[in-house]
Amino acid sequence: MATRKYQGRKFEGSDAKNIVDSLNIEEALQININESPFTVSMRTPGDDISLIRGLLHSENILKNKDFIPDIVLKKENEDGIVTIVNVTVPEEELGEGYSTSRSLLSVSSCGICGKTELGDLSFMGSVMDDADKIDMGIIPVVFEKMNTQQYDFKQSGGTHAAAAFTLEGEMLCAMEDIGRHNAVDKVIGKLILTGQLGKAKILTVSGRISYEIVVKCFKGKMPFLAAVSAPSSLAVDYAKELGITIFGFCREDRATCYSNAHRAQIKKQLKNLDNKAS
Repeated sequence: MATRKYQGRKFEGSDAKNIVDSLNIEEALQININESPFTVSMRTPGDDISLIRGLLHSENILKNKDFIPDIVLKKENEDGIVTIVNVTVPEEELGEGYSTSRSLLSVSSCGICGKTELGDLSFMGSVMDDADKIDMGIIPVVFEKMNTQQYDFKQSGGTHAAAAFTLEGEMLCAMEDIGRHNAVDKVIGKLILTGQLGKAKILTVSGRISYEIVVKCFKGKMPFLAAVSAPSSLAVDYAKELGITIFGFCREDRATCYSNAHRAQIKKQLKNLDNKAS
């Protein structure tokens, strides 16, 4: 069960229709070692034993790759997805990684660091204000503007980009980094340093959206988040709860909205309706 169905609203040019899409599941797995929380991995459920065994080896948590620890299921959620496991390892089998990586967080890509328990990942705060609306015609415009600022990517093909815009499509800041979360952090930091964070309403990213980017967007108080690729299931769940409107697959004149679609409007259609009414 690597995907989950989500309702969305697909915009293409001046047309819009409701759709059902399959999004990759992103769920937290808390890994305890000898009954003590050690790390939280944001992963796609499935092959969890392999994931755990590989992490224990690659992070030098086990001295001997041939040692097979006991891995016991501690908890599942309502969907039957494992959320907590305990790994029993004798002290003499623990490697240097155990003592030096106590704050390790393994996520589906880089992101929030230093969390060791699922409770640490909960996010409290007021939901985003519903007042703002976005014209879908702005989406291709802001991505075109961000693309013009991807100088490193044009040379290396190895960087991600993030950019912040006003509702009218004015670009406030664009940043690149080898890590997509780093690019978002750079944008928010620059906006703070230049006193423009309050003007930023739209955040664009060049890759996909995981829940960490949704949280960063929320902390930046930007109600609209748009990406070239897909959001994860957890990203959409968080966006719905926090009041963020997410757009995925933003390419040319196409985009799919997965949360709070009431904020998205096609002004051409609205004008046509106004003309008919008059």
